[in-house]
Amino acid sequence: MSSFTRFLGAVLTVAVWLTGASASGQELTALARFLPASSAVEDDAAGATIRIGLSQGVPFRLFTLDDPRRLVIDFHEVDWTGFDPERFDRSDAVSDTRTGIVRPGWSRMVLDLARPVGVVTAGIERKTSETRVVIQLAETTPDDYAAQAGAPVGSLVPERELPQPAPSQTPGGKLVVVLDPGHGGIDPGAEREGAVEADLMLIFARELQEALLRTGRFDVVLTRQSDEFVPLEGRLSIARRAGADVFISLHADALIEGRASGSTVYTLSPQASDIASQKLAERHDRADLLAGVDLAGQDDVVAKVLMDMARNETAPRTEKLASELVEGLRATVGVHKRPHLKAGFSVLKAPDIPSALLEIGFLSSPRDRERLLDPAWRAKAAQGIRDALLAWADQDAADAQLLRK
Repeated sequence: MSSFTRFLGAVLTVAVWLTGASASGQELTALARFLPASSAVEDDAAGATIRIGLSQGVPFRLFTLDDPRRLVIDFHEVDWTGFDPERFDRSDAVSDTRTGIVRPGWSRMVLDLARPVGVVTAGIERKTSETRVVIQLAETTPDDYAAQAGAPVGSLVPERELPQPAPSQTPGGKLVVVLDPGHGGIDPGAEREGAVEADLMLIFARELQEALLRTGRFDVVLTRQSDEFVPLEGRLSIARRAGADVFISLHADALIEGRASGSTVYTLSPQASDIASQKLAERHDRADLLAGVDLAGQDDVVAKVLMDMARNETAPRTEKLASELVEGLRATVGVHKRPHLKAGFSVLKAPDIPSALLEIGFLSSPRDRERLLDPAWRAKAAQGIRDALLAWADQDAADAQLLRK
């Protein structure tokens, strides 16, 4: 690898950011529109060229990630209406392309790379009525590609927050329930026969929210209100800002490993209950990586001690929550043959909030898929979760009273 290539890899994200933000001395503002007619990725003699037509220039940055190989381009910000991956991608170097909202104010394009190609140049071409982002890719070796890959410093993921254990409830008090519709935006989740997990879970979260609000016993917050991408740690930050008493992540995955059918409740454990649970947790965490979010980072010693203390208090409450959720779903829609499983889902790692992940059903199961698309069945599932939360809240408050005596 040449010294020029090493230098380019070190400064690329900064250089592109500044080029996008200040070219021609103009102040660039959102919202830029994607222009399909001026956009494509095409093979050439060096490797491939990406052209992204926009109605105006906006700041942007790009970086590559490995395992799997992909190129991530962040824009502030772009309306992707009219984007068609099949028309955009004309290159053998790119196997798939997706776009979406990565967080409010930021849009993202992710290109899955079929082989190791590195970024040689990136910049902006300006014309009278449009702007083009032009990126030149060139063939490289797997080792050189891996050496240059990595998310830039200054991730879009929110800063970590140190936890304080959530207080137990008082009898008859309102519970703050945070519902987390899984996936969204650039990460649609599982897809089978036209059913999309991200869309279904947002629909179900709204239906469950309404069922909970009608009891008068709950305040309910959703981690997303639309088809947008929310990083895993961002979901936990939303829960903590809301003062969550309980956090429930909603999913309807598709499993390749074995057959799965029926509702399942997951709680956190570093040791997964089975191989399928382990792979499911890995796939959930991988969604952030596929979207280009850097999940790296280690807790310092003090933070770890504080989190362990909080988790010691929260863990038994979480187990009781899981038991009530299993019974509530069993009584209304039925459950998986092993209804309570454990795995290392990152979205469950808030040590201060009792948390559970519900696989309401599996899109890989034709029977479950049919049920998930049925509003009447979803209403029964919401009823089961509602009853479970009411029972858990009363028991949790009673336990808290005993501890105070």
